[in-house]
Parts: sequence; C-alpha cells; structure tokens
Amino acid sequence: MTIARLIEGQKDRPIIHVSITTPVQEAVDLLASQRIGALPVMDGHAIAGIFSERDVIHQLRAHGPSMLDKLVGQVMTSPAITVEPTTGALEALELMTVRRIRHLPVLKAGRIVAFVSIGDLVKYRIERIQSEAEAMRDYIQTA
Repeated sequence: MTIARLIEGQKDRPIIHVSITTPVQEAVDLLASQRIGALPVMDGHAIAGIFSERDVIHQLRAHGPSMLDKLVGQVMTSPAITVEPTTGALEALELMTVRRIRHLPVLKAGRIVAFVSIGDLVKYRIERIQSEAEAMRDYIQTA
C-alpha cells in the first residue's frame, strides 16, 4: 500500500500548520488545543520544517521560558524529512523508525498534501496483519 492510498480519506481534512513567523507560544497553544504532537511549518507554500513537542522540550532546556517569545522558524527542526504519495507505507514506517521521527509531510509536486503520523502507519500495519491472520484462519478452516 502506498501513502496515497493511506491518505485517501484525509483529502477533506485540513492540514493544521504554522508559518515560520508564528510565535512559539501560539504554536504550543495549537499543539495543546488540537492534541497533536507536531505541526508542519510553512514558508509560503513550501515546507520549511517541523515544529514538535520535542522542539519545545529542547528549547525550554536551552533557553528557559523565554523560548516562548521566539518565532517557530527559529526553533523548528529543519529540513523536514518528507515522502511522496507514491512512497510505500512500510517504507515510510521504516524511514520514521530509522530517523527516529513521528511525523512525515507528504509532498506532491513540492506542495504538502498530507501530514502522516507514525500512529497512522502503525494502525495500517496492524489492520494488515489482522486481515492476513483472518485470511489464514479461513484458509485453514476450509482446507
């Protein structure tokens, strides 16, 4: 299965994001209010980076509460590691595991079309394993 197939149901769902000029305090509020762990950071229509809970923790340790007065573009993780809709779901999961990241912007022709989490990919993997196990049970029972 490709990322394109995985995100088919998300086409009508807006991608929550911030700009490089968004104050960190505002981005933190957005993470908390939406109960999400990361946001794509945009510079116009281009993806500039990712702002995550980990960025908040690292910046708080380094700069204390004054980091909330900075702009997201100053504290985000950049460049963003991205995938395309044609990327396989298992390939994306492996990339996330190896790079120790939890979110991937999905780009098509340089524009963000989705933002997938490791949870999205793990859910797909579990559903696939369950489906294969059910098919195997059915085969054994009919043999």
